[in-house]
Parts: sequence; C-alpha cells; structure tokens
Amino acid sequence: MRDRLPNILWIVTTQWRGQACGFAGDVNARTPYLDALAAQSVDYTQAVTPHPFGPFARAALLTGVPSPENGVGTYYDPLPSDARTIAHELGECGYHTAFFGKWHLAGRDPNEPLVGEAHARMLVPPESRGGFAFWEGFESGFLLNDPWLHGTGLPESQQFAGYQSEVLCRRAAAYLGESYAHRPYAPWFAVVSLEAPHPPYAVAANGFEPLRPEQVELAPNVPRGGAVEARARRELAGYYAHITATDAAIGRLIASLPDGGADTVIVFASVHGDMHGAHGLFRKGWPHEESVRVPLLVRHPREAARRDETMAVSLLDLPAMVRAWSRGELWEERPVTAQISMPCVVDLPEQCDRVWRGWRSAREKRVYNADGSLWPLGFI
Repeated sequence: MRDRLPNILWIVTTQWRGQACGFAGDVNARTPYLDALAAQSVDYTQAVTPHPFGPFARAALLTGVPSPENGVGTYYDPLPSDARTIAHELGECGYHTAFFGKWHLAGRDPNEPLVGEAHARMLVPPESRGGFAFWEGFESGFLLNDPWLHGTGLPESQQFAGYQSEVLCRRAAAYLGESYAHRPYAPWFAVVSLEAPHPPYAVAANGFEPLRPEQVELAPNVPRGGAVEARARRELAGYYAHITATDAAIGRLIASLPDGGADTVIVFASVHGDMHGAHGLFRKGWPHEESVRVPLLVRHPREAARRDETMAVSLLDLPAMVRAWSRGELWEERPVTAQISMPCVVDLPEQCDRVWRGWRSAREKRVYNADGSLWPLGFI
C-alpha cells in the first residue's frame, strides 16, 4: 500500500441475515466471492443492527446516532437535511465521498405503494443526500431488476436495464475507476447500497435459478408440517438465488477496484435480516437472531487475514471505525454491549407488532417491551 490514507468502501445490502453466508456455514448459501473476502477479513460473527428496519438502521449507520435521536422516529420520517453524517466528516478530512443505490431516507408519500415505480422514480433533492459529494441512486421501490437512478450526473430519473445489484456495482466501479484516474492520490469513501436480497423474492435473479423448495435446509426453529414451513421454503428458495446473484455482483465490484483494492478498506454488511418462518414469524423488526444479526466483514489492507471476532459490535460502530481508518489507524475499541431497539410500530403487514428495546453482550441477551416487561424469548 502506498503511503497514503486508505480508500474506504461500504457494501450495504438489505434483508441479508448474518447466518445466510457460505462462510458462516449456511449450506443453502452460495457466496464464493464473499467467502473469499471473508478469508481476508475480520468477521464480526455477532454483529447486529441497531434497529431491524430499513430507515431507522440507515439513519443510524450514516450518523452514528441511534433512532429516533437522529431524527428518524417513524418509517416515513426523512433524515433531517441538517443531519451530520460520516460523509460530512470525511469530506472535511479530504476524502472524496460518493454514494450509489438505495437511499430510503427521503420524504416518501405513505399513500403510494411500497413496491413499484412511485418510490423508485421519486427525486431525492441534493440537500437531502447526506452530504455526499457524488450521489447516484433511488429512494426505494424494491425493483430488483431494471432500476431507476438519478443524482449528481442524472438530473432526471433514468431506467437502466439489468439486475439491480449488477447495475449499481458496475456503475460504482466505473465511477471509482474514473475518480481514481483523475485523483490518484486523494482517498475516497464510497457507499454501495443494494436492495437485494429484499423481497419480492420470486423475481428473476440475473440468471441464477432458485433452489427447489424441498432442497432448502430449514433451521430447527421453523415450525414444520404446515403453511409456515411451505411458505418459508418457497421464499428462501428465491432469497438464496438473490444472495448468489448479489454475491457475484459484489465480487465483480471488488475485482474492479483501483489497484485491485490494495489501498481499500472493504466493509460488507446488511441493514437487517428477515425471519423467514423462524418462530413462525416473517419479515423483520422482531427481536430475534434472524432479524437483528447481520453479516459484518471488514478487510483492512494492514490486517488482511481471517479473524473471527465475537465482540458485541453494532452497525452504529461503523462511523467510529471509519474515523480511525481515516486517521491511518486501526479500530481497536472493544464495545461491551450493543444496544438494539424498534423505536415505533411500523404499520405494514407481518412486521413486528410492538415497540421494544434490548441489548446484548458476548454472554447475555435481553429484550424488554415498552412497559418494561421482559420479552419471553429474548434473542433466540
């Protein structure tokens, strides 16, 4: 590595459970590119999201401040335009900052359908893009194929043919390569934010065929012999196809990084998981492992060897990690606990039906309802 500050790349996915990776031992998951990255990374095997729901987690991830203190207290709250993010901080430190993909922090119309072009094509104004010098993405919409993009170089929303993860990774790679060519000694910080493997799980996954439902190996906590098992098998078959497709897109992004990524800290994470029938539940927001535990790999050029770390780390710790890296240091904190909560009930089908707060350490996990009573199952 040259004598310069490292580039920093966050690859952030949606609904990718911490368990759902080949390197984590999931026999259903085909993730050869992430397995290769894990072989060079610190694998935070007990990493959690601060909030197992998209906008709350994304606001916390960018600001380092939990919800609702960061201004996002309900599902439709936008990130305040004056919120200070890690992009502001790194820009002031001389980093070129760039964002690609799903934002999910603008002021959406709650009367529009969540899935479809309404939220995919809406324009996120420049003052609402978190302080990134370059921004190209979309609000939401869950269009895993043929995404609509707009931003710094695209004043109007434009549709791009192809699988969303592939399109975003390809455009991010091209921009970072061009940026490096023009500023070879200026470090950059980039976020590539992907919707996959979020539902709808049944849509095409860039040519990767889903497993047959009967091939899916279910966890023991998925009830057998009824509608829950049948649905879990059906959904997981498509889910793992999108995991494989997105793994391939991520692999191509990493392979195309300037200097092969030799000067780049690479982070792979997800904003939350999905229950997929565990405990008879579906979707997210629930205080269980399948919803709150997320993958978190960190490959730093100065320690590119596999290490499993079981500390109670949260996505809330990522801004502090970035601050250390931007000073040319390694992040050496060891948090004792990770705080997790659902700040409000999201009035959408099958999501968690109550407000709760919890915490976990390497040895203990506790969840409390809003009235202070203990959640009976805890994090299981």
